[in-house]
Order: sequence, then C-alpha cells, then structure tokens
Amino acid sequence: MYHFFIAPEQLSGDSAVILGSDVRHIGSVLRMKPGEKLMVNAGGDWEYLCEIANIERDSVSLRVLEGRQETRELPVSITLYQGLPKAEKMELIVQKAVELGAASIVPVEMHRSVVRLDEKKAAVKQKRWQAIAEAAAKQAGRSVIPEVSLPLSFKEALRRVEAEGTELRLLPYERAAGMAATRDLIRSVKAGQRVAVMIGPEGGFEETEVEAAEAEGFHALTLGKRILRTETAGLVMLSLLMAETEED
Repeated sequence: MYHFFIAPEQLSGDSAVILGSDVRHIGSVLRMKPGEKLMVNAGGDWEYLCEIANIERDSVSLRVLEGRQETRELPVSITLYQGLPKAEKMELIVQKAVELGAASIVPVEMHRSVVRLDEKKAAVKQKRWQAIAEAAAKQAGRSVIPEVSLPLSFKEALRRVEAEGTELRLLPYERAAGMAATRDLIRSVKAGQRVAVMIGPEGGFEETEVEAAEAEGFHALTLGKRILRTETAGLVMLSLLMAETEED
C-alpha cells in the first residue's frame, strides 16, 4: 500500500488532505482514483489508513478509516557521517541508509574526497538527496523522513558529533583489527542512545583524520579482512546496528 507523509495540521478528526508534489504523483503517476486506500503519517508513531475522497488539481482529500500506533523506528538514533563520494554513489547511500533506519545523514568533505562542492552546488545536491530520502522513507514505511544535511567539513562534523552529545562513535577503518572488539562495540549499543558512524570517501581516511576522530571519542574498528567500498561500509555498519537493536 502506498505511504505518504503529511504535516500535522493536514490531519483533522476523520479527514486529512495531501498537498504539494504528492498530489501529482497520486493522480498522474499512480493514477489512483477516489475510493482507493493509502496510508499517511503525520509525524511520530501514528499512521492512518485512509480512503481517497476527492482528487483536485492541488490537493487530495481523504477520509480517515483507521488510526494505529506502529513503531517503525530503531530504538537508537544513528547518524551516518558519509565521506563525500561521487554523486551517484551518494544517492545510493542515502536511499539505502534510510531503508536501514538511519535517523540522519551528513555528507562530509574529507582530505581524499574526490568531489568538491561550492555553496551553490552543495545546496542543489542537498535538495536532491533530501528528495531521495523522502522517497525511500515512503517506500520503507518509516515514521519520519530522515534529514540529509548540507555537506560539512571534517572538523565541522566532529564538532557536530560533540555538540549532539553522541554516546557511541564508530569509525570503520581498514587498518583496525580485531573482530571481537567490533562485536563488543556493536553489542554495547543501548536503547535511547545516539550513535555516530563515520565513513571515509573513495580514497579512505587520512591517518591524521583517524587520529583526530579518536581524540574526539571515536572507536576505530574493523569490518573484516576485505576492504569495502565507501558505498558498502556504511550500509554494513547500519545493518549490524539494526540487527542488534531492532525490537521484536
């Protein structure tokens, strides 16, 4: 069943309304008709089964049939700090990170990042990435749309981690060793915690970046004996954290 997000003020009693770009998507792309059903989320854990009452040019009117509380978010808040890769890789990373439960995604310009974005290009990219996050959140049935921030420098990213009071800070690094230590770190995650996952770009981390991150409380850890691509490493970390923390 199709899933859409609305603002809280678009829900009132037994009726709701969809506005914006979703209107065209419902009418022209999905070709839905009055009487068909869909799900809407107005923020938080409540979702609503609705029936389309009317489709107009700039709005879709709904009748609310049933509301139910459904917790679809992980019990931990994971921010993926992704070393800025080439454009198509970042789009894949955003999509899959949202599917795997990331709460937010922060592109980070690092020493070995191939891509360099000026302020104007960064804003355009961020808008595109946020749209991808929204589409992925709808497809995955998420309760919230994760935020994709504007790119930060490596130092800015470390300051953000500290400012947010992130309890667990993880940095997969090809020179780290000891899968037992990796397992212990993953198993140490507790419900309600904030977790930061820092991933290097295509060329990997500079050693000085790893040292700076460790000085800010990051744990360098291994993901095995094979060297993973930047678009793989973060998704592996998210998968491990999801498997460890997902509630029944």
